[in-house]
Amino acid sequence: MSAKPHLGARGRRILIAIAVLIAVISAIVLVMYFYPPRPTLPPPPPPPPVTPLPITPVVPPEVPPEVPGPTVVVAASDSSAASKARADIVCDGTDDQRDIQTAFDSLPPSGGTVALSSGTFNCAGSIYPRANTMLRGEGPDATFLEFSKNGRLNVSRESVTLYNFHVRGAGYPGTGTDRWLGVVTLYASHAKVLAVEGTADATTQAVFLLIHDPDVYAPVLEDVEFINCRAVDTGTYGFLHNAWGTTNKVIKDVRYENCAAINCGRFGAFNPWVTGFDFAEQNDIEGLRVKNCLAEGNLESGFHFEWDPEKRDCILENCISKNNGQKPYPTKAYKESDTSTHYFGCGYYAPRGDITFISCYSEGNSRHGFYATNGGKLYNCVDRDVGAGKTDYRIIQPASFYAAPTRSVAPSLVLENCSSIDSNGYGLQIDFASDVCIRNFHLENPAGIDGKATNLGGAHGGPLANSVVNIYASGDRAETLIWARNNENVEYSGQIISNAAKPFVIEGDRTRKVRVKDMEIVSASLAPYTNGVVLTSSVPAGAVTFENVAVVSGAR
Repeated sequence: MSAKPHLGARGRRILIAIAVLIAVISAIVLVMYFYPPRPTLPPPPPPPPVTPLPITPVVPPEVPPEVPGPTVVVAASDSSAASKARADIVCDGTDDQRDIQTAFDSLPPSGGTVALSSGTFNCAGSIYPRANTMLRGEGPDATFLEFSKNGRLNVSRESVTLYNFHVRGAGYPGTGTDRWLGVVTLYASHAKVLAVEGTADATTQAVFLLIHDPDVYAPVLEDVEFINCRAVDTGTYGFLHNAWGTTNKVIKDVRYENCAAINCGRFGAFNPWVTGFDFAEQNDIEGLRVKNCLAEGNLESGFHFEWDPEKRDCILENCISKNNGQKPYPTKAYKESDTSTHYFGCGYYAPRGDITFISCYSEGNSRHGFYATNGGKLYNCVDRDVGAGKTDYRIIQPASFYAAPTRSVAPSLVLENCSSIDSNGYGLQIDFASDVCIRNFHLENPAGIDGKATNLGGAHGGPLANSVVNIYASGDRAETLIWARNNENVEYSGQIISNAAKPFVIEGDRTRKVRVKDMEIVSASLAPYTNGVVLTSSVPAGAVTFENVAVVSGAR
């Protein structure tokens, strides 16, 4: 029997050191397994500034416009004695449009100005300015044109300027085509409407109407501007573009600045779809510029484009749309043949077109703050308190930003540095969509619908495809801040700050190639260092991948 080997002191020390080393390594492995290090996430960017409310002054231009040629002065029957003494023509208060027309007809073919004194001009018929002329008043609070019967201000010749007065239309006949016109109806190109305010009852279609009618003016209608104009407390559309016939339906290069449409259709309406600004009814629109304009308290949308017309190169900048959609929510689900179920209720309704919004603001609108599809681009836009005052969302579900369907162009929708604040419904709803690019979208304190603050591909089964969603969401009113259903080839990133139980949910058996990357979830209720994203049982295995995604304890 051989002797057992004995270790010396040095050998025992080596064995002990090896054992300690193995124990340390094992401990490190266990800690790494159960407590992985916190991923290194890029800091979330600061919230974008809330778009300041633009100022919409309604004042005449600092420098009054001038038109070459002589000036004919017309005084009203109630003008001051001094005004009458200076006038070339004095009205008697009945059929005053005849005296104003006489003044226009006395101007030479090269043009000139008809200057109206302060007072009220009663017009039971229409006024037809000649080419290269101006109709000028002494201010919207001083010079009043009161139109009745079929009376209107008809601009059917080129290069006409309207400046510095107030118009009102009432009591138009309810038959024929006349009722489908405006108190101020513009047919011809190169027109300027400056510091004109107006109202109308519900017997005519619009206060300001820009219309292409080939029977009146055959060329393309283009180069028209409205500056410091207002339509207030009307029974009809404030500003409306339209076209009759089938040729030259494009209205081009129209400019609005510091204009306002307030309470249009709110207290009686020409039809159930009265809006503040309607830029594309049956006309196509190209080269539209709208800056520092206000739409507030209107029956339907504040700023509106119909679905069918073509829209090219349209830009709205620094505009405000507040408390529009005064019409009650429908009580039945949408049916094309039942107009009682039709409802827009948007701050900005802009489907299917090349329409850009820059630093526009929406607040308290009934259904959607911004509706944009198939080419819409929104930069630095803010919606606040959408769906205000509404409680029953069974038929109409409000959303700050809505796009469905949107997939005919690439990108079909761009949202960059936009914010939804205090939404009473969804903050973001996108469905039947592809090629959507969302960067730095901020979702603050949404109430959500059925516990969901966003609806990405989920409303009608989706999908949302080939898109990028970078979102920074916060709030505890909804159980889920990001709800992604049937997403295909979509990447998510950003940050969620919420103690909700399920802040990010992915579901749907059509889900594939979804990536959640560089996403931080700040929560006091979820386990730290998990990814915090819920995958429902309907999601196929391997359809979602994660990179640098983790829950962080607490709130910032």
